[in-house]
Amino acid sequence: MKHMLRLGSKYSHLVHDAGCRCFSPELQKASLRLEALSRRGFLSGLGAAAVVGSLAGPSFAQTAAGPSKTLFRELRLFDGKSGDVKSGAQVLVENGRITGIDMTNAPAPADAVVVSCRNGVLMPGLIDAHWHAIFAAVPINVLLNGDPGIIFASSTAEAERTLSRGFTTIRDLGGPSFSFKQAIDTGLIPGPRIYPSGAMITTSGGHADLRLPSEIPRDGGKLSKGELLGGAAIVDGIADLKMRIREQLLQGASQIKLVGGGGVSSPRSPLDIVTFSEEELRAGVEVAQDWNTYVTVHAYTSRAIRRALAAGVQSIEHAHLMDDETAAMFAEKGAWLSTQPFLSMEDTGPLTGPSADRAQQLFAGTPKIYGFVRKHGIKTAWGSDVLFSPAIGPRQNVILTHLANWYKNAEVLQMATSGNAELLSLSNLRNPYPGKLGVIEEGALADLLVVDGNPLDDIRLMEDPHKNFVVIMKDGRPHKNVL
Repeated sequence: MKHMLRLGSKYSHLVHDAGCRCFSPELQKASLRLEALSRRGFLSGLGAAAVVGSLAGPSFAQTAAGPSKTLFRELRLFDGKSGDVKSGAQVLVENGRITGIDMTNAPAPADAVVVSCRNGVLMPGLIDAHWHAIFAAVPINVLLNGDPGIIFASSTAEAERTLSRGFTTIRDLGGPSFSFKQAIDTGLIPGPRIYPSGAMITTSGGHADLRLPSEIPRDGGKLSKGELLGGAAIVDGIADLKMRIREQLLQGASQIKLVGGGGVSSPRSPLDIVTFSEEELRAGVEVAQDWNTYVTVHAYTSRAIRRALAAGVQSIEHAHLMDDETAAMFAEKGAWLSTQPFLSMEDTGPLTGPSADRAQQLFAGTPKIYGFVRKHGIKTAWGSDVLFSPAIGPRQNVILTHLANWYKNAEVLQMATSGNAELLSLSNLRNPYPGKLGVIEEGALADLLVVDGNPLDDIRLMEDPHKNFVVIMKDGRPHKNVL
């Protein structure tokens, strides 16, 4: 608590201003200021942030004890799977689950709180399949400050904002989110459900290798700043790869993220490179299978994608530069494509130099991706991949509605609910939230939204959640209710 109290109000703007993109060159400077940070110190920052979160007022509604029974009525129902809405339904929530869907207008249980939805659309909570809970809203100047308390304070604020945008579940694809997830799950702070990957596992020189020149060559087994932070794990060889994967699983990873190539904004990791060998990728897949879960691979190019698919990888992130032959391989293998409909710099934040040029390749590749998806019938998930930018965070919903360029409105909502939930189910026995997500049916987890209007008619309603989401419920507890 001492670290939090000394900061004062002069840092309050850091949570809300100045965005930048993942792994920009400026991060090299930031890592200098992170030299004193250890994993223990970083996690202690979470404790400080959690205390601050526990002292919050109205925004802490998620953690308040909700009614044991809630009945939603006077609604139109979108169940997450169908292509339309149904009128005349009543939905009963009890102890965190949906326990009844009634079409007969039966009387409300005597002990239920009744929520009259005023003909709004009741739908499942949104799921983002590619998010970074710790790094989504931490700006570069916060990292330069190097204070773990501020990092977690920023992440805590963003977790509440994420939930307030209607995202009740996220799949975290890189970052030290294990303790953060625990803080949310135990009610210390409000936020979405988190499916954590832990550290991004990469080879030397791959995306997520942010070592400074002074950290090269590696001094024996000494870890870099990013590794001590828990954001990355740099491995070269199968033995170290297996060890780092098992370490993430030991901490509670629901899936494993391997870096199969370069990144758009990685300062020294060209977009065209391929990192892990097929043998290494296959070893990673085997470890994950031994733990009854799966591997997802960061890959943009066809070569990197084909190598991952050949190794038995079940999910690929991004893939903006793949060709038609590679897309056909996706369908043949039955693998998932988890991608982002990036259209312009508005979706990525400011980039310069080679990173800006690489981003233009992504923007050009986006429509090609969805053409391949349609042609080959690829199982596709949606994610926003917002990183290091509180300014970009509010575009999470807008990035979702970009899908309407290629999908019907109902299909967009299906992808962000039941479709993404199907991808999450690949976690199998490592699933931290056993139960059905992304659907409204008996027995499903009660993560629900009430939209003032019908997003199946007007998908742009999803772009202004603060105005149009009149109820947000997670785990049967109201986070927001303005009805």
